[in-house]
Amino acid sequence: MTALFALATALLWGLADFGGGLLTRRLPALTVVVASQVLAVIALGAVVLGTGAWREAGPQLWFAVAAGLVGPVAMLSFYKALALGPMGVVSPLGSLGVVVPVAAGLALGERPGPGQFAGIAVAVVGIVLAGGPELRGAPVQRQAVVLTLSAAFGFGAVMALIAQASSSVTGLFLALFVQRVTNVAAGGTALWVRTRRGAPALPAGTGPRILWALLPALAFVGLADVAANGTYSVAAQHGPVTVAAVLSSLYPVVTALAAFAVLKERLRTVQAAGAGLALAGTVLLAAG
Repeated sequence: MTALFALATALLWGLADFGGGLLTRRLPALTVVVASQVLAVIALGAVVLGTGAWREAGPQLWFAVAAGLVGPVAMLSFYKALALGPMGVVSPLGSLGVVVPVAAGLALGERPGPGQFAGIAVAVVGIVLAGGPELRGAPVQRQAVVLTLSAAFGFGAVMALIAQASSSVTGLFLALFVQRVTNVAAGGTALWVRTRRGAPALPAGTGPRILWALLPALAFVGLADVAANGTYSVAAQHGPVTVAAVLSSLYPVVTALAAFAVLKERLRTVQAAGAGLALAGTVLLAAG
């Protein structure tokens, strides 16, 4: 069950990242984050009301609040790092966030077997290579590296925090709702500050109508991201966090394959090799 839900997480996160990447070609990145999360809040709010999940409110929801605060900061750091580039260095470094939940699992006493340790090592290398790192000839600003590593730590922290935010299915709905409300509050505040400083929230000459036109895509990104957090939480609760975290972090492979299938982007040799190693690591983890 852990492997199944973790791989579902990778699929959902990979598709959400791909969809988000397409949307940022037409809208500012922060607008995409806030708008997609608002739609996720609406959907989750209906689920919480329908299932009576609010009855499970408790101290564990502070983990969801923390995840909701860390997530937007990590995302904005990552987008800023991508702007500083080069993307071939920033993207693979961003996937190193898997180290955080793996370290948390080890600190909590998890001890994977030799085969699983080998699978973790192989998969992590594959995840980094799947991002298509530029191994030479790529000047990198120190600020870009710092921002990327900060984002990676934030992504990993969100994975670790959300796994601690609930212990039941209905509790998970409530935790995800609280996380998303916090996301919207934090991201909305940042968007308001940006607009006050003169940065437009929407492309010039478009107005709100562009949001209506892109509503299905924004809803998909927001709901896929929520569903990924949910499946990851289930995976981490039903098996070793170390295994769940590594398998869930295969999402860069999904994003690369989606770009290949939809946008006809050619996979670089290093990306193809990374995808192969990631799949090999998956087999080792599942067999372990």
